[in-house]
Amino acid sequence: MADLILVRHGETEWSRSGRHTGWTDMPLTELGRKEARQLVPLIRSQRIGAAFVSPSQRARETAELIGLPDARIDTDLREWDYGGYEGITTVEIQHERPGWFLFTDGVAPGPPDHPGESPEQVGVRADRMLAKVDAAFANDEGSVVLVAHGHFLRVLTARRLGLPPADGALFQMATGTVCRLSTEHGRPVIAGWNVRAGS
Repeated sequence: MADLILVRHGETEWSRSGRHTGWTDMPLTELGRKEARQLVPLIRSQRIGAAFVSPSQRARETAELIGLPDARIDTDLREWDYGGYEGITTVEIQHERPGWFLFTDGVAPGPPDHPGESPEQVGVRADRMLAKVDAAFANDEGSVVLVAHGHFLRVLTARRLGLPPADGALFQMATGTVCRLSTEHGRPVIAGWNVRAGS
């Protein structure tokens, strides 16, 4: 089987300052665009059978800059719905909820159109996306690329490895990086993590 390539979008103003960015449609910063462009050699080195991208502007711009302008938009790739914690940093949340941790505690309820998601709900979306990935593998021998968001892709990685959604906490993912999930003896493995061009 070919590889599953995960790309986290480049830097935004909110990712730089640590603010939780779910539905807020932030553009890339100039550094974020540079981070994305630097991934081009890594993407070109793959034989790509299918590519999917989150509907957010930061993910779509990243996909274009890495040479995947025709990636299919898929709403299952959107970032975690942070509910009432949208735009707030972990430090600020922990002032109100000492010891709070996203991957185990979830988020505070938000407005009706963005009520927030539990780790398990994000895991359901990740499983749905992985089913689409497997369908793409069945139709083509090339790698599948997902261009999306840090917290969502961490949960998706946990699920690919057979772990519960909360174990996404184990996989730190920087902006503008590529991660590669492969197989060894028929079992899923991490073959590369937080890779940048030249690293």
